[in-house]
Amino acid sequence: MANGGIEGELVATEHEDWRRFIRKALANRSFLAGAVITLFVIAVALVSAIWTPYDVTKLVIADRLQGLSSTHLLGTDHFGRDILSMIMVGSRNSIAVALIAVGIGIAVGVPLGTYAAAKRGVVDEVLMRASDIVFAFPALLSAVMITAIFGPGAINAIIAIGIFNIPVFARVARGGALALWPREFILAARASGKRAGLITVQHIVPNIANLLLVQGTIQFSLGILAEAGLSYVGLGTQPPAPSWGRMLFEAQTMMTIAPHMAIVPGFAIIITVLGLNLLGDGLRDVLDPRLRRQR
Repeated sequence: MANGGIEGELVATEHEDWRRFIRKALANRSFLAGAVITLFVIAVALVSAIWTPYDVTKLVIADRLQGLSSTHLLGTDHFGRDILSMIMVGSRNSIAVALIAVGIGIAVGVPLGTYAAAKRGVVDEVLMRASDIVFAFPALLSAVMITAIFGPGAINAIIAIGIFNIPVFARVARGGALALWPREFILAARASGKRAGLITVQHIVPNIANLLLVQGTIQFSLGILAEAGLSYVGLGTQPPAPSWGRMLFEAQTMMTIAPHMAIVPGFAIIITVLGLNLLGDGLRDVLDPRLRRQR
């Protein structure tokens, strides 16, 4: 009965924590705006997997460079392709590249950062200097080197952006872990005989999850921008798959004839990145009361 009572109290505490989080989130305008925009973009990407108004690979020269109309809500490009359909499919490609790249950064960077914080000394110094070396090669430069060997494509863009994300998450995880190791509950865990690895998994990582979540939203938005930049220079998603960055590249010579070709994908990139940044800012305010701004 005693164990059942304790478990019930723990469940009740968890439910109360969730209710408190939801109340704070709903009261935070930045979080709400970011969540609405982000969920809308994700919904568009999911819908594009099963339906688009037109086939994005079909060229209809007779319909080229049409403006906004009831037939083509966002117009057509110089090949007669429906821009709305291309934006929808492009959102799926951009989100997939950015999401996998962030996943690579978390999967590799967090273990490295927490390991460095646990070991300190030479191990910490070597790992952090290695991070500095990776930082010296931005995602675009890494993509150039990778595609020079393996050729352009979405997979190589993911690898390049993912490699750049690894030191970012390693530093965030290391900083959060270093702040926790001197804490009393960590000292108590060490005194009970727990090894550093077990302490990291059971106590360190759960307590820095909020930092990683906020950083994840920021890197997600940067991943969207990086993918668009790589596609713009021809190193990202390859034809016939649509990409927001390549849509901008193809529109640059059509600005005076069909400005909507550049405005629509540019706006899609801006609104997506804005939504993710607002979401990250709101999460930071909600998860860390010390950083809440007076509104």
